[in-house]
Amino acid sequence: MLPFRIVDRVKFLVERQLVKGAGFQLLVVAAFIAIISLVGGILVVPLDGDFDHIGNAIWWAFLRLTDPGYLGDDVGAWQRFVSTLLTVSGYVVFMGTLVAILTRWLIARMDELERGLTPVTLKNHIVVLGWTSQTLPLLSELLGSTGRMRRFLEKHDVSRLNLVVLAEEASAEQVHELRMEPGIGSRARQVILRSGLAIQPDALHRVACLDAAAVIVPSSAHEAGSLVTSDVETVKALLSIAAQARHYQSPLPFVVAELQDVRKLPVIERAYPGSVEVVAGDVTISRLMVQNILHPGLSEVYNELLAGEGGNELYVRSGEPVAGMTLAELAAQRPDAVVLGLLQPAGGGWGVHLAAPSDTRIEAVDRVVFMARAYDDTEADSHKSALPEIRRSPAGRGRRPAPSRHRVLVLGWNRRVPSLVSEMASYGHSDFEVDVVSVVPAGERERAISRYPGVDGGVSCRHLEADYMVEEELRQVAPAGYDAILLVSSDRLASGEEADARAMVGYLQLEDLLSEGPRRPQLIMELSDPDNRQLLYGHQSEMMISSMILSHVLAQVALRRELRVVLDDLFTVGGPEIQFRDPANYPLPASADFLLLEKTLAAEGEVALGVYRAEADERGHRLQLNPPRRDYLELKPGDRLVVLALTGEGREAGVI
Repeated sequence: MLPFRIVDRVKFLVERQLVKGAGFQLLVVAAFIAIISLVGGILVVPLDGDFDHIGNAIWWAFLRLTDPGYLGDDVGAWQRFVSTLLTVSGYVVFMGTLVAILTRWLIARMDELERGLTPVTLKNHIVVLGWTSQTLPLLSELLGSTGRMRRFLEKHDVSRLNLVVLAEEASAEQVHELRMEPGIGSRARQVILRSGLAIQPDALHRVACLDAAAVIVPSSAHEAGSLVTSDVETVKALLSIAAQARHYQSPLPFVVAELQDVRKLPVIERAYPGSVEVVAGDVTISRLMVQNILHPGLSEVYNELLAGEGGNELYVRSGEPVAGMTLAELAAQRPDAVVLGLLQPAGGGWGVHLAAPSDTRIEAVDRVVFMARAYDDTEADSHKSALPEIRRSPAGRGRRPAPSRHRVLVLGWNRRVPSLVSEMASYGHSDFEVDVVSVVPAGERERAISRYPGVDGGVSCRHLEADYMVEEELRQVAPAGYDAILLVSSDRLASGEEADARAMVGYLQLEDLLSEGPRRPQLIMELSDPDNRQLLYGHQSEMMISSMILSHVLAQVALRRELRVVLDDLFTVGGPEIQFRDPANYPLPASADFLLLEKTLAAEGEVALGVYRAEADERGHRLQLNPPRRDYLELKPGDRLVVLALTGEGREAGVI
């Protein structure tokens, strides 16, 4: 074995000290300064008795090393030579190295602070675990919900909303994105970024999950075939929060978690023993798509109610202030809102009673469901004139839908397609024939659908291996022969922007093919990025921005958890549905206002929501929900009524 050289040993010892941090680096520099001062003092001691003691010589050398201003006081060639060497060494060792160490330390500390590695010291804040395509619209929705947020802050006895976002790598770029988001802007200072992953316990401690009023866990994107899915991360995060609560003997926070695979719902319930509301992302979008196929044009209703695109929203209010009143009396005192029904406690959950009879009396423990433009419209206002009371008869089983057959073409593939097929199978009165066109191997798609619960052969599903981006392959499919065409956003590409780009190019190519024939099927396009919607100006398809819808639902459920059961009941087969009706089916005069429309539909046990116009306005909108009660509707041929009604397969109000 070769012996160690003295130089290598010294280098190694110096290295081990330098890597220990700024404090040890300063000690090494101090040692070098002491050695240089000692050597300089020894070199000038023999000079003419100028230094009567070695300590004075060392002090003289130290002064020249640290301050070049003493250089002009020296006399004699040797003393000036040594002084010059000491001064130059001072520039390198004392000033250069010292400034470099302190600057590097300061930059490292600032970088650490910018990365968000310091635990927050907040209470009753809202935590969002993950920076995804849904994060910005989610934060915008939370900051924009003034009425709900006011109630939320009062409930938790805080004066200002604080949002803490856990991102994999917090950076200045994300701060810039926050400031550029239309719904956030200057309120970006209310958002605190922290670095880490939701599956890391120390990262969850960094955002103070245990002290939060609500924790939102949106789904993150993963490559197809990855063993670590968004649902796996969600379960791990919930397990970590529960473990921290046990360790610190702290109560568990309220959690709103997005779950992609509804089959994992029992796992979520076992993983987290606290209060949790689960939003099934794939199931939610699948339900909306299927109902959109059954009721063409319904996407505009969803985009207004669920995507935060202005207009009306759904609100759930406590029944305590209006206890003892009937629904008819309450509706008369809320002239700018539509009363949709009640939530009543039942078996540890909520019994949902939408389109309930108007003589239903409200109890203090109930919750009232409204549709209104603003939160304040659901409150009493003595300055507004009351409306006459409208009597709504029991809805019964409603109008049984006629059996229908739908040929559906699905262009593309993502994890949501099996859920989509399962949702189609749940509609017993409709017969769906589905063709799926994708470059994904047909065997892989068949296995994914066969393993999904609720399919059971209820839908005829055929798989075609083709690329709809290639015109000849798309032409061979003959898209004009279908009743509805779904363009789904792929989850196998690197980003949502790339998936949307592929979907939009496919849509434009599809439009060219459909323009050649006399028949035009219904087109429904799913996008991931809301910014891409404006790129297809004057489009003739129905668009669903899945990230916007899910972000809105997560935010609103976090502020008012009872809203989830309303959405589940409203968009599930067998419950009350938002439908379009022909005005000719009702005894309406030519000039009817919305108040008369409400009264006419109430006699059928239905709730009037608005009008869907046959022709779009200057902004491209056809939907007019909750119009002023006294304004004449001026119904024209082709206009349809938007109603909330039970179907013939309507189930009894259940516990959710």
